[in-house]
Amino acid sequence: MTRKFWLILALLAVVALALAACGGSGGEQAAATQAPAEAATEEAAGPATGYGSTLAAVKERGYLICGVNSKVPGFGFLNEEGKYEGFDIDFCRAVAAAIFGDPEKVEYRPLSAKERFTALQTGEIDVLIRNTTWTLTRDTEVGGNFVHTTFYDGQGFIVRKDSGIETLQDLDGTAICVQTGTTTEANLRDVLDANGIDAEVVVFDDVEAGWAAYEEGRCDAYTTDKSGLVARRTMLKNPDEHMIMDVTVSKEPLGPMVRHGDDQWFDIVQWVVFATFYAEEAGVTSQNVDQVRETATNPRVRSLLGLEGDLGKKLGLDNDWAYNVIKYVGNYEEIYNRNLGPDTPTYIPRGLNSLYTEGGLLYAPPFR
Repeated sequence: MTRKFWLILALLAVVALALAACGGSGGEQAAATQAPAEAATEEAAGPATGYGSTLAAVKERGYLICGVNSKVPGFGFLNEEGKYEGFDIDFCRAVAAAIFGDPEKVEYRPLSAKERFTALQTGEIDVLIRNTTWTLTRDTEVGGNFVHTTFYDGQGFIVRKDSGIETLQDLDGTAICVQTGTTTEANLRDVLDANGIDAEVVVFDDVEAGWAAYEEGRCDAYTTDKSGLVARRTMLKNPDEHMIMDVTVSKEPLGPMVRHGDDQWFDIVQWVVFATFYAEEAGVTSQNVDQVRETATNPRVRSLLGLEGDLGKKLGLDNDWAYNVIKYVGNYEEIYNRNLGPDTPTYIPRGLNSLYTEGGLLYAPPFR
């Protein structure tokens, strides 16, 4: 039986050679030799896909490309000096610090709500960190994965203080401005229908046009995430004439989003977020991280700071990746207070965005 097997195998080899000879130098043979080159060209032109490909592309390029907002003070904003700043911007910087040991190796791509998912899908950006709500549909249909939530928010309304509007029912008969193509618009229509409120929904593609319409009095209210209301209120001509209603109509978990298909990249962005949580919990700050690194005995803190465990290598990074995040950007509390704390124009009490030990929802899995 063994001899017969080898005879058959030899015969098949002869047939294959004969077919190849018939093909000559054109047709199918040429296509077979050109296909890998064509595939390589297409892959280079499109987004990095597959395990490890995003990190490799970012390292080869030498900087991170982060999709952001440029018009929401406190979160993503281009300041008067032409520099990006904000809560979301700091998480872009944290990812860059983890990869390069340098938080400035970031190119920021300002994106509208309409542009953001396409930019991620096509590889124009490596990560989207731009006040984007985590939903099931977005987690399944737009080619992306959300990592852990960095800011728990909810949708609200801003109105003029002298309008007499205080409750949802007071919105009956009013005009409400909202940006189209967002979860905010869908939530608004659901809330109005559920409560029998007859209000005119005035939609705008451009967020600036919507806010202009509200400030000019063409709308009685503007609705978006409460964090956005707090931020944009500071940009109105007379902020003190406006108030954010004491009502929340949705859950809006906001956080970074990466493309489907690269688990390593997902893990990197995910654990950068967790590193900021755990650093706060452990009392490690940008100011004391060097001292803690020299004296730490807690095995979880030592793992966090790259002193043992090779956790960085498991992510494809240097073992001091989290040390660099904390040293150059800070823990979660530092990031929050720098952009949204009580000493900022965009102050938002932490509430649900506190550590679980303080009654909030922030909780990091073990660094082991």
